[in-house]
Amino acid sequence: MDNSITIYVLSDSIGETGEQVARAAVSQFYPCKFEVRRFPYITSEDQIVEVFEEAVNEKSVIVYTIVIEKLKNYVVELSEKYNIPSIDLMTPALEALEKVFGYAPKRESGLIRRLDEKYFRKVDAVEFAVKYDDGKDARGIKKADIVLIGVSRTSKTPLSMYLAHKYYKVANVPLVPEVPIPKELFEIDNRRIFGLIANPFKLNEIRQERLKSLGLNNNANYASIDRINYELEYSKKIMEKLKCTVIDVSNKAVEETAGIVIEDMKRNFGENF
Repeated sequence: MDNSITIYVLSDSIGETGEQVARAAVSQFYPCKFEVRRFPYITSEDQIVEVFEEAVNEKSVIVYTIVIEKLKNYVVELSEKYNIPSIDLMTPALEALEKVFGYAPKRESGLIRRLDEKYFRKVDAVEFAVKYDDGKDARGIKKADIVLIGVSRTSKTPLSMYLAHKYYKVANVPLVPEVPIPKELFEIDNRRIFGLIANPFKLNEIRQERLKSLGLNNNANYASIDRINYELEYSKKIMEKLKCTVIDVSNKAVEETAGIVIEDMKRNFGENF
């Protein structure tokens, strides 16, 4: 008895899922000799014909993960014509989900790959925001899509993380009168820089709460109105020198501020800035 088989995996994407399922299934028939031949990115009937003309000359099975209706139907047609067993891995799952959702699937190839790419873009952006948070490394300024500047407690970090989850690489730089500002801020396109300011009394409340959470005296200079006004005046002068966009975040949620930043960036650099 011939205990060997060739499994042809056809896909309108990369075909990785089909190959994994094929290998998992054939392992249940061990010991046997098998070969898996993967044919990714199937986009035409001619490609499918070539596979079947090769497969008909040996003991074979066709496994396919094709969601494009026309191509899927053609595989079924040739499977009957050449009398080669074929397994449709996608249709049963799609039909079950269609019943639950109540509407038809998109039937677009490669969607999972695009989702994976977006996921890794988001991970990269979040890691970037953490690495270049609070002026840790001025080199991030030149690598960033967006740079946020402002005095302490103007929501620079929360805004950086929110924008990172929207796939943007953000660096943020605190403005402290006693600390020289990074020269890199003057070496990038100022349209990428956003200065954040806030009402001094609002900042006073936030800083007092911050000191309490740290178990410190809330009468410290950090939270005094005079100190806050001094810092804000200093920051505004820096923002004027940079000629950057200034946003008052006093009564804005992070989402609202992020919306302003994104719209401004799209206006200046296009949809895919």
